[in-house]
Amino acid sequence: MYRITKVLNHNTILAVRVEDNQECMIMGKGVGFGKKISERIEVREEDTVYFLKEPTERGNARDIIKSVSPDCLEIANEVLNEAEKIFGKIDRSILFPMADHIAYAVKRIRNHEQISNPLTEDIRALFHMEYKAAQCVAPILKKQFQVEVDEDEIGYIALHVHSAIEDEKVSQAMQIALVVRECVSLVEEEMGRKINVMSLSYNRLMNHVRYMAARVLKKESLKLSMNDYMKVKFPESYKIAEKVCEQTGNRLKCTLEEAEIGYLAMHIERVTSGELDA
Repeated sequence: MYRITKVLNHNTILAVRVEDNQECMIMGKGVGFGKKISERIEVREEDTVYFLKEPTERGNARDIIKSVSPDCLEIANEVLNEAEKIFGKIDRSILFPMADHIAYAVKRIRNHEQISNPLTEDIRALFHMEYKAAQCVAPILKKQFQVEVDEDEIGYIALHVHSAIEDEKVSQAMQIALVVRECVSLVEEEMGRKINVMSLSYNRLMNHVRYMAARVLKKESLKLSMNDYMKVKFPESYKIAEKVCEQTGNRLKCTLEEAEIGYLAMHIERVTSGELDA
């Protein structure tokens, strides 16, 4: 049972769960229609409940609710509904910072201050399904606010979706995308040629660097080492891997474990030799 504390619009209300006095926001079609403060309601199966917990790295929900329109909260909820169809269970607490981002995006677009995202293509490749979920925001914003969002803006929203799936902050996901871009560029520079981005080997290299960066940020370790084998068998790829790992460590402000070099060298060798190209 919930007691209504504020009606934001027909589809969104603020309430308190009677049994433990927890504050929350309830979203659902018509959930606030005709409702009054202090009225008690039951949550329907189609409603979504967001508890307003203490401030976290993802933002202060109470402050965001005060500063953004209910429409932006509803749009963020629709994006998360789309993400849930693709990924299953997700962490919906990202709704509040996502709604905040959407509100500022609408404001920027109306003021002709759209910002560029140099990592859009990398985000689309690394977080393909997250990007697909984020794309649903374009027609919604067009209908609701008569604004056109570009692919750069969708890329930023995709990072919020990713944050709802993985235990990574949006800033970390952005950092990982940057590391991947820099590492691939360094490999291409060392090879003296561009990598075929449509090849399976490139996709595997890109994803390996992504998870390597994530391991470093989470302080996780590889259990096995391929260093001795790769150093003898493929010395050139191993040398490139050493440079990439050093660069990655500098970017992430830490030292990568030695074992990372051998596994990275294996993927670099696949790319340089053209193995698995599609």
